[in-house]
Amino acid sequence: MPDPRLTKNLSSGKSLLRRAALAAATLGLVALSCPSARAGSSHEEEKPERQEWSFAGVMGRFDKAQLRRGFKVYKEVCSTCHSMKMLAFRNLGQPGGPELSEKEVADLAASYKIKDGPNDSGEYFDRPGRPSDRFPPPFANEQAARAAMSGAYPPDMSVLVKARGYHRGFPAFLFDGLPGFSYQEHGADYIASLLKGYKEAPADFKVPDGQYYNVYMIGRRIGMPPPLSDGAVTYDDGTPQTVDQYARDVTAFMAWVSEPSLESRKKIGLGVISFLIVFAGLLYFTKRKIWSDVAH
Repeated sequence: MPDPRLTKNLSSGKSLLRRAALAAATLGLVALSCPSARAGSSHEEEKPERQEWSFAGVMGRFDKAQLRRGFKVYKEVCSTCHSMKMLAFRNLGQPGGPELSEKEVADLAASYKIKDGPNDSGEYFDRPGRPSDRFPPPFANEQAARAAMSGAYPPDMSVLVKARGYHRGFPAFLFDGLPGFSYQEHGADYIASLLKGYKEAPADFKVPDGQYYNVYMIGRRIGMPPPLSDGAVTYDDGTPQTVDQYARDVTAFMAWVSEPSLESRKKIGLGVISFLIVFAGLLYFTKRKIWSDVAH
């Protein structure tokens, strides 16, 4: 006679399996019915273009000339709306970044006015910036930014590359963290594509006042006007002055800002991995030596 407890456990297991199958089917139906999950919608945002970045991969390093160009694009174009409050002027002179000279950093900092205080009279005042100061925001507060930008609030660019990205879908995302397949540039690809994604809206697509049509933005609507145009920023090194080049350069600079210590982190990581490989080899041969005379 079967054990009643075994029968009860089998019945309970079957019930759990049925519930799990029902839940999976329900989630699938919800995903298929959701507009953002259906393929083929004419107004669905496009997948960002896959870019080749010098800082990608285990051995990746930032291109110093590209970082300098990207900073110039940020300073002349992006800084009028977007803050970069986590970056200090002196960071621009550290190894692994644009590596400006001490004089260049000091002159750059002095060109900004920093609000300081209070002084002995209890008043706040403006003074020239110092290398230790952080980049001042273009607006006094969020309300002032929204008032100037027709209600939109320009995000801070300090870690924007880390905060943005897109879903690569199955099975590509399964390989993103594997050595040799690692793909951690979702945010950089997204931002570079977004900056180049402004188009004329189709006749059947309504763009509200104060917004613009961008094929990479969710819903294809964005509150930021097209920030880049050919020839808008002058490069002194002969690099093409095109929207595509500007987008790549400023995105690379933003990637560095989001992780200024990327190069040193990768060097440390490679050193640790090399040590572990050597250590594992020593352990193996030590084990072989100790147990070589022991009968098995």
